[in-house]
Amino acid sequence: MKKLSLVAIIALCIFGCTNTEKKEVAETFTVHAANTFDEFTEQFVEELWKINPIWASYEGYHAYDAQLPIPGEERDQEKLAFAEEWLTRLSAIDSTVLDGNDMMDYYLIHEYLGSIPFYINEFKSGEWNPSAYNLGGAFFQVLNYRQQELSERLNNISKKLEKVPSYYEAAKNIIQNPTHVHTELAIQQLKGSKKIFEEQILDSANKAHMDEAKMRTLQINVERATNAIDDYVAFLEEWLPSLETEGKSFRIGAELFEKKFKAEIQSEYSAKEIFEIAVEEKSILHDNLYRLSEMLWEKYFTAQEKPGNRLGQIRMVLDEVAQNHVHRDSFVVSIRKQIPALEAFVREKDLLTLDPDKPLIVRETPEYMRGFAGASISAPGPYDKDAETYYNVTPLDHYTDEQAESYLREYNDYTLQILNIHEAIPGHYAQLVYSNQSPSIIKSILGNGAMVEGWAVYTERMMLENEYGAGTPEIGLMYYKWNLRTVCNTILDYGIHVLNFTEEEAMQLLVKEAFQEQSEADGKWRRARLSQVQLCSYFTGYHEIRELRDTLRKTSSDFDLKKFHEEFLSYGSAPVKYIKQRMLSQAEASKMAQ
Repeated sequence: MKKLSLVAIIALCIFGCTNTEKKEVAETFTVHAANTFDEFTEQFVEELWKINPIWASYEGYHAYDAQLPIPGEERDQEKLAFAEEWLTRLSAIDSTVLDGNDMMDYYLIHEYLGSIPFYINEFKSGEWNPSAYNLGGAFFQVLNYRQQELSERLNNISKKLEKVPSYYEAAKNIIQNPTHVHTELAIQQLKGSKKIFEEQILDSANKAHMDEAKMRTLQINVERATNAIDDYVAFLEEWLPSLETEGKSFRIGAELFEKKFKAEIQSEYSAKEIFEIAVEEKSILHDNLYRLSEMLWEKYFTAQEKPGNRLGQIRMVLDEVAQNHVHRDSFVVSIRKQIPALEAFVREKDLLTLDPDKPLIVRETPEYMRGFAGASISAPGPYDKDAETYYNVTPLDHYTDEQAESYLREYNDYTLQILNIHEAIPGHYAQLVYSNQSPSIIKSILGNGAMVEGWAVYTERMMLENEYGAGTPEIGLMYYKWNLRTVCNTILDYGIHVLNFTEEEAMQLLVKEAFQEQSEADGKWRRARLSQVQLCSYFTGYHEIRELRDTLRKTSSDFDLKKFHEEFLSYGSAPVKYIKQRMLSQAEASKMAQ
């Protein structure tokens, strides 16, 4: 007898069973669904990678490295059909019989699939964001997969390269009314990406000693691909001058912002609620900064009279403390030197178990990644856990002396330590190592940005709460300024896209109220126009993690900070709201069992 599918069982139950038979089939189905959820997720993930080969490569799954889907209507319909099919399959599973971890995965899959129609039918960023078609990273991920023979990687790259001309022809047909700022970014990054094709791929081919025919084919494919990139860049450069006045606005408006916030942040709060909480938090941080400026005034301004207003006094003390910074040529090196000290502190205070076998490599940001953030982490995916993790730091060689000085005052000796906590240890780097150790592949690949960014922001405060910096007022001062940046990220993001902040209003917020250097404020204004909602992720995740920790600390008689950290991180990169449900229910069960 042939086995019936889950959907067929449900259909038979609904349309052809008596009430007694319905109950029996439902009970059978419930057990079957519970036993096969792992099988379901395994099949789902495999099909997900088939339809998203570039994403798969980034996650360390390289079965489809030779594939390069061509963007367009056919591709969109394929994604929509995928979402519809797998939502139907998912709805056939009785989620009430799943355990807590599987339940999280169920919700994550459901929310991901539900977001696909929004991005294709409503958000439509492919029509106005030319930088979405940057293939530099896609090819780098294939080339950098060290667990595969170089010759095989190059064969996959050569096949992938064949499709690049068609890819960029399709991109030109899709783009209708791009924004000026996204077009500028695309031109910058695409020009930088050519090094991957013209240098890294061909250099690797020379090292691989490819046979003459394959080498010639690869060279031809590289040449055609780079010509296609040049043609696409020329297409954008021709369009660019008119876009400043005629291009699409970078503002997405209140309705799309709320929808994107819901899809990406996956918070218990709405975007408007988080914005309002951030505005309140800004006032609290101003109070803390003023208190520390009072404490430090005599040290830095022995005989000088105070200015008579709070924000002016805070700015004066911050400016004086910010004079302590490294030389521009030592910026990357100084970051590299700080990492061991952070590792030692976390171990000494027993805040989190760190894996000694997962080294962090500090490197200069590759050119194809520049133009968005000055520092970031590039971590391996869950399939490639042993691959290298990079801390990308953009050098200051593109800055004038004045710009570099402004940037270094922003990232002074004290703030640089906070940055390294956030990006490296125990922030992003540590969290992503834990995420890859999670037994759930779903929580890794469908990871939540607000949880990831929120954890990094949370660790900044947590480290100082545990006496990092030995109570030095200067590092406390710079921490509050740094945390004010997180808060103002949310205010700026919502303000630009929903409240129509002008550049002047943005500078008032960033420079006057958040005390940022002009170079940092200029960069944030650019970034907020390039992204939407992402800048809200830092404060939203941080606020929710602190709420959860403080709730458990108040209600648990045996609260242990290290255990809290490790249990929280054990759920991979799931949204905080789901981790919260799980941890609070477990705490309640533990209390009742006592």
